[in-house]
Amino acid sequence: MHDLAIQNGRLIDPAQNLDAPRDVAFTDGQVVAVTKSNDTTQANEIIDAQDLLVVPGLIDLHVHVFDAVSHYGIPPDPTCLERGVTTAVDAGSAGAAVWPGFDKFIIEASETRLYAMLNISRIGLVTGAELDPPVGELDDLRHLNVSAAVQCIEENRDKILGIKIRLSDNLAAGGDNEMPALLLAREAADATGLPIMIHSPRSTLGLPAILAEMRSGDILTHCFHAHESGILDSNMKVIPEVRAAIERGVHLDVGHGKGSFSYDVARKTMDQEITPDTISTDLHRYNLAGPVFDMATTISKFLHLGMDLNDALSRVTSIPAATIKMKDELGTLKVGATADATILRLCEGKSKLEDTVGKVETIEQWLEPVYVVKGGRVVAQHN
Repeated sequence: MHDLAIQNGRLIDPAQNLDAPRDVAFTDGQVVAVTKSNDTTQANEIIDAQDLLVVPGLIDLHVHVFDAVSHYGIPPDPTCLERGVTTAVDAGSAGAAVWPGFDKFIIEASETRLYAMLNISRIGLVTGAELDPPVGELDDLRHLNVSAAVQCIEENRDKILGIKIRLSDNLAAGGDNEMPALLLAREAADATGLPIMIHSPRSTLGLPAILAEMRSGDILTHCFHAHESGILDSNMKVIPEVRAAIERGVHLDVGHGKGSFSYDVARKTMDQEITPDTISTDLHRYNLAGPVFDMATTISKFLHLGMDLNDALSRVTSIPAATIKMKDELGTLKVGATADATILRLCEGKSKLEDTVGKVETIEQWLEPVYVVKGGRVVAQHN
């Protein structure tokens, strides 16, 4: 007798190149069976997923969940887990000085499976340009301590996946501290063998200079922003340095956020056969009520832009799982994997969604979470 079975659904598992009617069974927190639908699977609890999509638990590589400490922070369980994201990576809310609190009161206290990119600034995102007075985490280079970052990572390698740095003029002494900070982040990443995730909107360095410091496995987030240091030149052509970076293994991540996703930039870039490796939300306090809302909404924008459903789902399941080197445990529903699943409804009709530069477009299909399963247990259900 299994703990839980999902029956009659359309299973989409990009890691297995599988899109077919299948039943999935879970026992003791693992996937134990994937069978053709209509099999008489015996389980203590059964979900009927007729007319629904069954996918591996969604993975969001960019959120901010240092609730009650960082001004960006939101509680992870109601905003991530209940909306279909079973695994999330906090992107630099905590630096080495505040890491113990983030670990104890957020990671350990949350049902959402959480990892983190450690901010190269010891204070993380406790301050910010949105506050009064505005103080960026890179305004004072004394907050950047490579030894402290390396020690924190070495003590928490099971939770910290890389280094995060935000390169923007209003966060780094008008831009003066951007390159020194980037070089320190590079040093910490190299010392630990982990990637850097880089935020580049409004950087004074220019994207070519930033990409020159990026290595295989590093992540350029906010790849479709419309600010300075963007992916497109003045003629809306992808700059050659981006293509070169992709060829050497630099990873493009969406990181929608409050100010970092333009329909026009995304469309022009994708028309030139450059697509993001991963779709992430950059979900935080300032965009939770729009324009981001949740992961399902963010995926829906890429369906609207013409991305195939299976391709879009791979960018929130199998690809981010591989990016964080957990492809055998997460982002798949193969037998032996962790028992995380998100059951989605693909809706059709007309709805309006806005990007971060005020452009509203009418979409004709969108995703909504219906059930969320984590560790083989139903943790959320929506009518």
